[in-house]
Amino acid sequence: MSEPKAPKIEFPCKYGIKVIGDAAPDFKEFVVAVAEQHAPGIREEDVSIKDSREGRFCSVRLNILATGEPQLKALFEDLKASGRVHMVL
Repeated sequence: MSEPKAPKIEFPCKYGIKVIGDAAPDFKEFVVAVAEQHAPGIREEDVSIKDSREGRFCSVRLNILATGEPQLKALFEDLKASGRVHMVL
């Protein structure tokens, strides 16, 4: 019996991303700026921010228009390479 395959995403589509990093006053703007390089046209209503209970970390959720796996891979790599991001989900 073979393992079940992950569902195939049909592009283009609206795609949600959660980015977690150290809390900083400019973290939201940083995440949006990096995301805009790969998926232009992010609107303010597509972005939300939440601080951790102790305020050490911050998560930014955003919805982008995903055009394909290469776009998503490049976005994730740029966010992680920044040194400011701990996790991208």
